[in-house]
Amino acid sequence: MSNDLADLARHKTIDITTYGRSSGRPRRIEIWWFLVDGRMVITGTPGPRDWLANVRQNPEIMVHVDGQDLKATAREITDAEARRLVFTHPDTRWYSTQSELDRLVADSPMIEVIF
Repeated sequence: MSNDLADLARHKTIDITTYGRSSGRPRRIEIWWFLVDGRMVITGTPGPRDWLANVRQNPEIMVHVDGQDLKATAREITDAEARRLVFTHPDTRWYSTQSELDRLVADSPMIEVIF
């Protein structure tokens, strides 16, 4: 699916639907994603996120990209080296203008999207 991932990754802004951790209701948000080292990654600036709390409770998500609704599984990325790799990738350089690298690695939400 790597060629397919590269095609999907051309669309930097996508929507994802997560499911409320208490209500179970669908919650759709617009978000950025990146292809880093063959993995589709969603991240953000440091701080808590409802979408991450939702996927911790239920990792099944829907990705809305390029007119498609794609079922996927979200896996939280907790390994510090993998997180550092994401934040030092050229496509994610904007984040380095928002916070120091060590804080990004320690405190930012981050998931891999697995199709």
